[in-house]
Order: sequence, then structure tokens, then C-alpha cells
Amino acid sequence: MKRIELDAGKLLERVRQNKPVVHHLTNWVTIYDCANIIKALGGSPVMAHAKEEVAEMAGIASSLVLNIGTLTVDFVEAMKIAAKSANKKGIPVLLDVCGAGATGLRDDKCFELLDEARIDIIKGNSSEIARVAGEKVRTKGVDASSLNLNLQKIARDLSSKRKCTVVITGETDIVADEKRLYLVKNGDKMLSSVVGTGCMVSSVIGVFAAVERDLLYSAAAGLVCFEVAAECAAKESVGPASFKERLFDFIFRIDKQTVNRMQKIEG
Repeated sequence: MKRIELDAGKLLERVRQNKPVVHHLTNWVTIYDCANIIKALGGSPVMAHAKEEVAEMAGIASSLVLNIGTLTVDFVEAMKIAAKSANKKGIPVLLDVCGAGATGLRDDKCFELLDEARIDIIKGNSSEIARVAGEKVRTKGVDASSLNLNLQKIARDLSSKRKCTVVITGETDIVADEKRLYLVKNGDKMLSSVVGTGCMVSSVIGVFAAVERDLLYSAAAGLVCFEVAAECAAKESVGPASFKERLFDFIFRIDKQTVNRMQKIEG
């Protein structure tokens, strides 16, 4: 693969200009951080979970982010209602398959969501994505297991089967649709020391998808912006607490020139 030029900074500017509403039904552990990361980028987060209002809320949003990190059966039913409303409106729906492969309930609810609504972006770590792709793997809670699998092929095959964009996060992120594949090589090891960075990535991709309907492009751009900010934050941090604080600061401060200069993408 060869290095490619992606104008991720241009999409960052569009996010800040358009201030899109991103509706979340997300992980209770990380909901506060997900809302703040969207706000720091310039978007408008909405965290509405009640079955009685999710369809209406999705109707005023520009994208929908679903995350099964703290799932319950009722919560997933609300996700289905929201997703079908988003489908009707024609806005992108992202599903973070958080913890898929850890329990049968998580697996079942992932497949229900994928079968009963149109999911435009499926995002997870290597073992989570492998599980929803049909591989017999186990996930360590919400952490990736070590896999001896061709992840690029898994991403392509899942994308083809589900007619969606697939994002596998890791040391090198894989972003694939039916015809194209990008490798994003930005980021810092400090990201794995803070709970919630994976959920924040889903929110960031969601806000970029709200302003760019080429979802491979928007997912890669969102990853780049988040991970460039992480690299900058790590240089000024002494541990997880200071890193998290500086991550939000750099997400707020990052500019087009810095993003495009530091991005590392192959395709």
C-alpha cells in the first residue's frame, strides 16, 4: 500500500462550520466524554435514550451513534426505533459493537440491530469486528483479544456482506468499504490507558459522517483528527489524567494545517 493524501483538515473545518447534531444512544460509562468530545470539535451532541422520544430526536439529527457498551434489552429496543427513524430520514447510523464476543447477549443484540435496521458504519476493535463478521472469537470485556486472522479481509468481507463501512481500531486502524481500504497509522499508546477513548472515536466518526456522506472518507478523517490530537496531547502529558485533559484541549485547538501535516494514511 502507498501513502495517500486525505484532506482530513477540510472536513474538520466543515464540522466546525456546520455544527451538526449527533444523536447518541451510548455507553453510560463514557457518555459524558462522548458528549464533550463532540462539543470540543464544534458539533452538537444529544444523548436521548427513552423509547418515547428517540424517533423524534433522530429526526432532527444529522447522524446517529449507537453503542452497546452498557446494553439492556430495553435499551436495544430504543436503538432499533432510533435507527429506523434515522434510516427513514436518510442520515448515517454508526454502531459501536462494544464488547461483542464477550457474551451471548451482546452478540445477539448486535445481530438484531444489523438485521433489523440499516447500519452504515460498524466500528469496533479487532475481536469485536471479527465476532460480528462470524468468527468464533472471544473478547476480554471490551478489550481486544489477540487474533491470528487477516483483519483486512475480515473488514472487506463484512463490508460487502452488510453493505456498509467497517472500522477496526487498533495500533493501525483499518477502514474499509466494498471497494476501498485505508490504513490510519496515527495515535499514541496513551489512548489505551484511558477508559472511553474507543467510545469517543465512535462519536468523532459520527460527527464527521454528518458532514460527509462518503463514509470511508469521513471515518478515516475522523480517526486522523482524533489521533493527531492524541499525539499532540501525549507530548504534554505525564499520565492518563493529564493526557485526557490535554486530549480535549487539542481536539478543540487542532487546525487544518496540523492535521494534514501529521496525518499518516495508506491506501
